[in-house]
Amino acid sequence: MPPSPHGLPGRFVVIEGVDGCGSTTHTKRLTKALREMDIDARLTCEPSTGPIGGTIRQILQNRLVVADRSGPRPFDWATMGLLFAADRLDHLDSEVLPGLEAGKVVVSDRYDLSSLAYQSVTAKDATSVVPWIRELNRRAIRPDLTIVMDVPAAVARERRESRGGDEEIYDSRDLQERLVAVYARAEDLIPGDRVVHIAGDAGVGDVAARVLDAVREILPDTTDS
Repeated sequence: MPPSPHGLPGRFVVIEGVDGCGSTTHTKRLTKALREMDIDARLTCEPSTGPIGGTIRQILQNRLVVADRSGPRPFDWATMGLLFAADRLDHLDSEVLPGLEAGKVVVSDRYDLSSLAYQSVTAKDATSVVPWIRELNRRAIRPDLTIVMDVPAAVARERRESRGGDEEIYDSRDLQERLVAVYARAEDLIPGDRVVHIAGDAGVGDVAARVLDAVREILPDTTDS
């Protein structure tokens, strides 16, 4: 079992990937599986359910826009980076840290890797974006494990379309295809973090089993089973 990067009794697991990768499905399945093993697990997500997270969700759904002289448009990438960072610190303070301090396994659907990935593909100059996003998130503790769900862009797009509903601001085909390439090199964005890639286009049961196997590797010895 590797040492925890945050020094708290619990374990912090993040599942990441492009929209339609299956992160929401597998954070839920992982939390359920851990609880069935009598492990105290807490499920959470980003954007969070807090006030800043609620604002972000409205922006993502095009319910909040910038009104300028040329007409309504989405918020600038830098504004989104600041909002995500603020929501993350609120999320840590209200959900993640209390869970880790209580010895729980906290399972989050997305974390700061999403900011690094999404803001770097929406900004005009990606080379200057990544250091800035890292600085904004400097106080964000490091997860014990980040699982990246790798899926082809076409598979992720089909899943998004099958959900129905209106297209969100990051759902364009070109952007999502670029995100697939960014997530494939996630280790470059979060150097030093423990990252495991799992093919997310396999059967749901097979993927869930691989996710659980990866998480077992970072659980305290007293909870191995």
